[in-house]
Amino acid sequence: MMDIFDVLTLIGGLCLFLFGMNLMGGALERSAGSKLENMIGKLTTGKFAGLLTGLGVTAVIQSSSATTVMVVGFVNSKLMSLKQAIHVIMGANVGTTVTAWILSLSGISGDNIFIKLLKPSSFTPILALIGIVFYMFTKSNKKKDIGTVLLGFATLMFGMETMTGAVSGLRDVPAFQELFIMFKNPILGVLAGAVLTAIIQSSSASVGILQALAATGAVSYGAAIPIIMGQNIGTCVTAMLSSVGTTKNAKRAALVHLSFNVIGTVVCLIAFTLVKAILSPALLDESATFAGIATAHSVFNIACTLILLPMSGLLEKLAYKLIPDSKLPEKTSELDDRLLSTPAIALECAHNLTCDMAKIATEALKNSVECFGNYDKSKAEEIHEAEEKTDHLEDVIGSYLVKLSMKQLNETEGATASMLLKAIGDFERISDHAVNILESVEEMREKGIVFSEGAKAEMDSLCAATNEIVALSYTAFIDNNVDTANLVEPLEQVIDRMKELLRTRHIERLRVGDCGIEAGFVWSDLITNMERVSDHCSNIAGCVMDTKEQNMNLHESIKLIRSDSEFYREKYTEYTRKYLSFV
Repeated sequence: MMDIFDVLTLIGGLCLFLFGMNLMGGALERSAGSKLENMIGKLTTGKFAGLLTGLGVTAVIQSSSATTVMVVGFVNSKLMSLKQAIHVIMGANVGTTVTAWILSLSGISGDNIFIKLLKPSSFTPILALIGIVFYMFTKSNKKKDIGTVLLGFATLMFGMETMTGAVSGLRDVPAFQELFIMFKNPILGVLAGAVLTAIIQSSSASVGILQALAATGAVSYGAAIPIIMGQNIGTCVTAMLSSVGTTKNAKRAALVHLSFNVIGTVVCLIAFTLVKAILSPALLDESATFAGIATAHSVFNIACTLILLPMSGLLEKLAYKLIPDSKLPEKTSELDDRLLSTPAIALECAHNLTCDMAKIATEALKNSVECFGNYDKSKAEEIHEAEEKTDHLEDVIGSYLVKLSMKQLNETEGATASMLLKAIGDFERISDHAVNILESVEEMREKGIVFSEGAKAEMDSLCAATNEIVALSYTAFIDNNVDTANLVEPLEQVIDRMKELLRTRHIERLRVGDCGIEAGFVWSDLITNMERVSDHCSNIAGCVMDTKEQNMNLHESIKLIRSDSEFYREKYTEYTRKYLSFV
C-alpha cells in the first residue's frame, strides 16, 4: 500500500529525475557545442548523412525535443533546408532511444559482483564524487561541464531509484492494476503517453517514468507499447510551440516532426492491433521490464524511421500542402533566439551577420572615398542606406550577443562573443565616417571648393591608404586571418603620421595663399575621418589577433606588435615608401 510519504518521495524522485536530465543535457550541449557545429556544417542533402547527424546530436545531448527545436531554429535561420531537416528529425527519433537503455541499468539484478557493479546505485556515488570535484575545484569551464554532466547523470539515476522505490507499494493496489488493464486499450494507451509527454515535454523522461512504474510488475507489455507510441506524439509539442512566430519553412519542419510521429504511430498501432487480435502473443500479458521497455522503444522508433525514410519526399510535399507559400514576402528575423541554447551555432549565426555588416560598412567607406574624386548621387544614397543598415545591425547583433553572454559559454565562445561585440561597434563607426566623408565632399561641391594640385595628390595618397587598411581589416575579420591582421597596425601608424604631415603641409599652403580658409576646414575634416577609420581598422585587426589567443587585452597586443616585431618594422617602412613618397 502507498501512503502520503511514498507520494512525497515519488514527487521528490520525479523532480530529481527531471532536474538531472535537464542538467546533464545542458552540460552535454555546451561541451559538444563546437562538435555540433561541425556536424551541422558537414550535413549534406543525403538521407543517411542527415539521419546520422540527427541520431548523433540527439545521442550526445540526450533530448530529441532539443534537437528538433534546434532544427526549427536552423531552418528559420536558413542554415538548413526543409529537406535536410526531415532526415535530421528522423535521426533524432532514433537517437532518443539511447536514454532508455541508460535508464534500463536500474533494472539489473543479480548476486554476481560484476552485475552489482553495473547497477547505478553502485557506481553513481563515484561519478557524483568525481563530478563535484571537477565542478567545485577546477577553473576550466570544460572540466566544470564534465563535472556537471556527471552530477546530472548521478542526480538522474538517483531520482530514478527513488521513484522506483516509492512506487513499489503500488503493486498491491487494485486501482493501480486496473489503471494499466485499462491502458491495454491501445487508443487509451496512446493518449496517456501523448498527454504525459506533452506535459513534461520530454519523451526520454516519460519513458523513464514508465520504466519506474514497470518496477511494480503491474505494467504489461500490452499496456506499455501503446504508451510508448503515444510518447512520440507528445514530444512534438515542444517543436510546435517553438515554431510559433517563425518562417513558413520552420513551421513546416515542426509539422514534419508531428506528421512523421503521427503517421508512424498510426501504422505501428494498426500492426500492433492486428498482431494482438490475430496471434494474441503471450508476451503482451507479461510484466514489462526496464530492458523490455527500452527494447520496445528502440524497435518502434527504428521501425517508424525505416517505414518513412523512403517517403521523406512525400512528407515534404505534405508540409508544403498544409502550409502553402503566401504571395506576400515573409518578415524574417536576422537572428533566432531558439539557437541561444546552442552557443556555438548561435555564435556562428551572429558572426555571419557581422560579416554581412562588415561588408556593408566597408563598401560604404569605399564608395565615399570614390565620391571624393568622382561624385555619384546614387552612390551617395547607397552610403546613407548603408549607415542606417549598420545602425540596425549593431542593435540586433549586440542585443543577441548580450542574451548569449547570459548562457554558460566556454573560453573560446566567450572570447568570440567579446570580439563580435567590439567589432560591430567598429564597423558601425566606419559607416558613420563614410557618411562624414561624403558630407565633406558634398560641402565642397555646394561651395565650389577646390584643392590645389599638391593637396589633391596628398589626399589621393591618403584615400588609397585608407582603402587598403579597410580592405585588410575586412579580409582579416572575414577569414579570421591573423597574418592579414598583422598587416593593419603598421599601415595604421603610417596613416597617423600622414594625418599630421598633411595637416602641417596644408597650413603651409594656407600661409602662402595656395588654399582658402574654407578648404582648410574641409581638409581637416577629411583627414580626421580617414585617420579615425584607420583606428577602427586597427581595433578590428587587434580583436582577430586577441581572439586567436583568447586574450582580450587589445592595447597590450598592439603595443607588443609595435615594439617587438621585425615584420612590423619592415611593413612600416614599406607603407611609408608607398604612401609618403611626396615627403
